[in-house]
Amino acid sequence: MASKRGSIPSMETDHAELKDDTIIIVLGASGDLAKKKTFPALFGLYRMGFLPKDVHIVGYARTKMDEAEFHKRETSYLKVPDNDEETAKKVEEFKSFSTYVSGGYEDAESFKNLNKHLDEIEGKYQGSGRNRLFYLALPPSVFITVGKGLRENCYATGINRIIVEKPFGKDTDSCRELLGSLKQHWTEDETFRIDHYLGKEMVKNILVLRFANVALTSGWDKNSISNVQITFKEPFGTEGRGGYFDEFGIIRDILQNHLLQVLSILTMERPVSFSAEDIRDEKVKVLRAIPPIQREDTLLGQYVAANGKPGYLDDDTVPHNSVCPTFAATTLWINNPRWEGVPFILKAGKAVNEAKVEIRIQYKDVTQGIFKDIARNELVIRIQPTESIYLKLNTKTPGLYTRALPIEMDLTYKRRFADTKIPEAYESLILDALKGDHSNFVRDDELDVAWKIFTPILHWIEGRNGPAPRPVPYPYGSRGPKELDPFIQKYGFRRSDQGYVWPVTNLSAL
Repeated sequence: MASKRGSIPSMETDHAELKDDTIIIVLGASGDLAKKKTFPALFGLYRMGFLPKDVHIVGYARTKMDEAEFHKRETSYLKVPDNDEETAKKVEEFKSFSTYVSGGYEDAESFKNLNKHLDEIEGKYQGSGRNRLFYLALPPSVFITVGKGLRENCYATGINRIIVEKPFGKDTDSCRELLGSLKQHWTEDETFRIDHYLGKEMVKNILVLRFANVALTSGWDKNSISNVQITFKEPFGTEGRGGYFDEFGIIRDILQNHLLQVLSILTMERPVSFSAEDIRDEKVKVLRAIPPIQREDTLLGQYVAANGKPGYLDDDTVPHNSVCPTFAATTLWINNPRWEGVPFILKAGKAVNEAKVEIRIQYKDVTQGIFKDIARNELVIRIQPTESIYLKLNTKTPGLYTRALPIEMDLTYKRRFADTKIPEAYESLILDALKGDHSNFVRDDELDVAWKIFTPILHWIEGRNGPAPRPVPYPYGSRGPKELDPFIQKYGFRRSDQGYVWPVTNLSAL
């Protein structure tokens, strides 16, 4: 497999690379996910030289279209700067090894037709091996039938792998049903359950940050840390997709998968090695120490019209009087020796005041005496946008007075790594799947434990055990419900009275 290697030491993992002469089959090729994420990621890998030699890409969907129309859709979201002849040439090359097959998701004949097309491509390969990577850019309602159809009709004599997108069920029982059905046809080693947050640069950096720095490791526990917040914010609402969103809600959409994955990496014990199974073993251990979320540790909100923007219930695709939360804050507790008593607050909201995903670790107060009301130290890991890590410290104000002032030690990637392209999450994860590296994919037992944490609170929200709770309103474009500040303060979070703000605005010129 073609690859680029630098002089920087890497974290070794045990995996076998998918060999040359590989076909990548994108099922759901006419959908938004494939157009906006999958195909741009594949093109990015090709442009950087990371796809296998003689790779072929096959799009598959119900939509009937000729190859020219497919190529138009396949490249519609590729970023090609004006007058960039080299990139334009790469786009044409990308089209040249991409083909399309139309077919259904439930009948064997369609999959046999797809397999015939794959056989024709592989007939031109010189080697004897046949290697296929199936990417399911599809809704979960067809995962089982497609998984079965591919295994029975398109399974090659070589390496076969299947990538499945979230959501993985709606609760513990539905997740187990989905996992069990797929396992009838695909082994755990062949299955890659993708949560794109695990491919984000700053999430992948947490392991290095934690375990390669003694200065941080020594204070990474309940003795030094007061509370942790993991926050996801979007400045837009459902935008006509309310029908889909209402079926899942903000907790399933963001907290149960993305933010819980971040939490598990942030809190797991040091793995024996950086192999996939050692990392995932430690993630499962820490998740098993988290009891189900309690109602009193939950705040739910739903945005209403404000600032010229419509409310959630104003969306015609949303059921009348829906109580689906568009904002949620939940507090998790980890019952193990390292973290007992430390609240981990997961927060996610749509139609709020900014776009941001970050981890905020707030340390305990310094011993009182010579200092009074001094700001707490905080370590902030900004996942997006503007990937950054900054540590908030106290220093003496320059001059003739002795007064402590909060400042930051700042690692902002756009400044420190100005000439480095940070890969997109999907680029990173598809490359991992091609290599057979499961480190950044979700294992079956990990999913089961994750759903156990959230299922009781989800059933309560849906009114399965009595009246459903009504989320509190918050204005479109606000920070969220007004009840949020008292909610996080009761878990020990203390906002600095000195009004410290990280000077992120200085990056506008970068």
